[in-house]
This record gives sequence, structure tokens and C-alpha cells, in this order.
Amino acid sequence: MTVDEMIAKKNEYGYSNKKLAEMSGVPLGTVQKIMSKSTKTPRYQSLVALEAVLKGNAPGFSDNAAAPQHSLRETSSYGYTEGTSAFRDDAWHASENSGKTLEDYLALPDDIRVEMIDGVFYYMSSPTSIHQLISGEIYVQLSNFVKKNGGDCMPFIAPTDVQLDRDDKTIVEPDVFVVCDRSQITRPRIVGAPDLVIEVLSPSNWYHDMIRKLRKYKKAGVREYWIIMPEHQEVMVYKFEESDVPKDYTFDDKVPVAIWQDACEIDFKAVYELISFLYKD
Repeated sequence: MTVDEMIAKKNEYGYSNKKLAEMSGVPLGTVQKIMSKSTKTPRYQSLVALEAVLKGNAPGFSDNAAAPQHSLRETSSYGYTEGTSAFRDDAWHASENSGKTLEDYLALPDDIRVEMIDGVFYYMSSPTSIHQLISGEIYVQLSNFVKKNGGDCMPFIAPTDVQLDRDDKTIVEPDVFVVCDRSQITRPRIVGAPDLVIEVLSPSNWYHDMIRKLRKYKKAGVREYWIIMPEHQEVMVYKFEESDVPKDYTFDDKVPVAIWQDACEIDFKAVYELISFLYKD
């Protein structure tokens, strides 16, 4: 297995560098260097250990993001996940969740939060306090940059509907996002792909954000996609215009925003300072 194949498997399974290090016994620093391809001559023993993990722990996802081969109940790359974020309530059977349109979405009761992807409803659980604090701090930093530097780009925070494919089959609510074409901004919703999308993971939305929405965002034309993993204090950054391979950061880093040519950096030390008390036993 080549390093590129390992990176692809790591992303497919959603393993963080920390998780790979724990499972393989390879030091975290070594894993980070291998997965970022910053080392040109990784040790053979390290590659063998990583390959063993990546070949032996496949969750068994189907290529069809909307219909996994089984309900996921293993320990995933991020944590524990149950199901696929599709409705599990008795009143919402899987067959009744497909074939939906914007009209069906708008007819839902106000107390039911869903996203609709390719005509399928997916349940959204209430965000945790860590989730909300992270999203809010990132939104503030993005907003401050825009206020200082001007321009047409506008940051948004959930819940804001995004009609991702400009059709009546897909409506998503990214945690934080930036739109630079103001013609996409209407009073009811955003129409078309944002330039930057940021999602904060929780155990209940792991598959949805890491697999299903990753594919949709890339296909729809999102330029940059961040996945924040609070439990591992890591950030995966996809710059789709450059590569399908993400770059990994930690909560010790300042993460540059590529859509602004790295002129803006999100200070994750400041993010962590805001939530650090929630990590204490």
C-alpha cells in the first residue's frame, strides 16, 4: 500500500492521526509526518504497522453514501456512531425519507431539524455546548476579518439553509460557511455552493460530515472544506482546487483560510482557550 493509498483509506475511515497512532503503535509525530507526506523516507516498520491498521479495520461502507451496507455501530474513526443520521423514529421509516423535495422540506414542523441530500432526509441532533462554542468563535474570527478587510464575502453560522445544488433535492445547514458571491444570498436561503464550509464533528454526525457531505460539497463546487474534531483537537482542511488529500492541523495551530490566499488565519489556540474547561474531568 502506497502512502497515497494510506491517506485515502485514512480519510475514508475518518481516522485522525491520533487514532492511527493509538491503533498502530507508531508515534503520533511519525504518523503526522507520513500522512502529511513531509517525510520522504518513512521507516519501513512504521509503514507496515499503519498498513496493518488500514487494511484490517474497514467499517464496510458502501460506495453509495446514502445507503451504507449496514447500520454503523462500531467505534469509528471519530468515536461512537449509531446509524447513518437518517431518521430512526418509528414515524419516519427509511422508505418514507427518500424521494423528498424542497416542498416536503419546507412543510416539516419547526421542531424537526433535518438536512436533505439527493431527496433523502437526514436527522440532525441538537448540537453540544462544545460544538456551539467552537462554531461561534470561528464565526467571530471570520466576521472580524471581513469587517476589517472588506470585500463581498460574508460568513454565516447555522442554522442557515443552503440549496447546495441549486435544485429542489438538496438542502444542508453547514455549521459555519462563507459565501463570496452575493447573488447567491437570498432572504430565504443561500442558493449554490459556499466558498468555504466548516463542520464540527460529533459522534452522531461522523459519517454524515466525513463521508456523505464531503462528497456532496466537493461535487457541488465548494472550494474549501474544514472538518473539526473536538475530541481529538484536530482539524482536517480540504482545498479541493489543489488536492483531494486534506492537511491536518491541531488546536495549537493557526489555520490559514485558502479562499483568502491565507491572509486570514483562524487561531485555534483561542478556540481551545474558550472550551478548555469542558475537557477537565
